[in-house]
Amino acid sequence: MGKPLMLQEADDERIESLKKRLNARTKIDVVRSALDLLERDAERTERVARWRKAAGVVAPESRAALRDFRPGSRLRRLD
Repeated sequence: MGKPLMLQEADDERIESLKKRLNARTKIDVVRSALDLLERDAERTERVARWRKAAGVVAPESRAALRDFRPGSRLRRLD
């Protein structure tokens, strides 16, 4: 069985308004939609943090590889 949730009047009005705008059948459909969005946002934030960490780990090696290619750069020969 579900657990009762105490909502303030203003929150209930917001849910009702969203229910109409989203053509949701029930209030819980609105809440579930909000939870899905929050979950996706949290996953994206975690994924970006992992990308940043990975980029920090490989940055020194990447810089070294770029230095290896710079001496023969055509851009320097154009000056």
